[in-house]
Amino acid sequence: MLLAADPDPVEWVNADSDHPLLLVCEHAGQHIPARLGDMGLPPGALDTHIGWDIGARAVVLRVAETLGAPAVLQRYSRLVIDCNRPPEAPDAIPAVSDCVRVPGNASLDGIARQARVSEIFKPFHDATAALLDHPRRSATFAIHSFTPSMGGRTRPWDIGFLYRRDDQTSHLLRDAVTSIRPDLCIGMNEPYQIEDASDWFVPRHGEARGIAHSLIEIRNDHIADAAGQAAFADLLTAAMTAFLRKPQ
Repeated sequence: MLLAADPDPVEWVNADSDHPLLLVCEHAGQHIPARLGDMGLPPGALDTHIGWDIGARAVVLRVAETLGAPAVLQRYSRLVIDCNRPPEAPDAIPAVSDCVRVPGNASLDGIARQARVSEIFKPFHDATAALLDHPRRSATFAIHSFTPSMGGRTRPWDIGFLYRRDDQTSHLLRDAVTSIRPDLCIGMNEPYQIEDASDWFVPRHGEARGIAHSLIEIRNDHIADAAGQAAFADLLTAAMTAFLRKPQ
């Protein structure tokens, strides 16, 4: 599916670092493979929350730069394939996303779906696994952003920490953030809950390895511009540094 001119799905940052923390960003990009054209999307759709996680890439890059930590980011739009979903999940390649039709995803056959898995999903998660294999790696955090309103429901949280079996890590991060920004509304397992059928990072990387982990969701209106991205990146850098200093 991908042509020579299409970007590699994986963006590596500080790949040779022996820092104990790995940062992951599954929804960092907005690229669409050239073969897929514009996927029939209405103008501007890729710039909204359905096309990518607004602000997440910038936050990850700043945290990685400050800490000297490795990061792995995925360059293609989540509408091509969502790299935080099991490939067989109904919304991994959505025909409709938040009421917006995605004609390029309608009626795909098995070969077309498998091409996206083989050429985008698998290389990204192979890269993530390779960086987690480093003997010094002791924690991994995925950075996402979420829309303030979804399906008619207001989402009041400023930031959320998502987890399942490893509740200690998310609670320690929450406590560190609260100590710095007590004004923030923090959601635990908000704006959604982790499930095997709908999530990949937590079950397949964090839990499967038994490594400390959390999926961090930032409300996207907070990180839509450079000032907000810097503020939340610096907040998370401080919280992650405090977490790594605590006895695990």
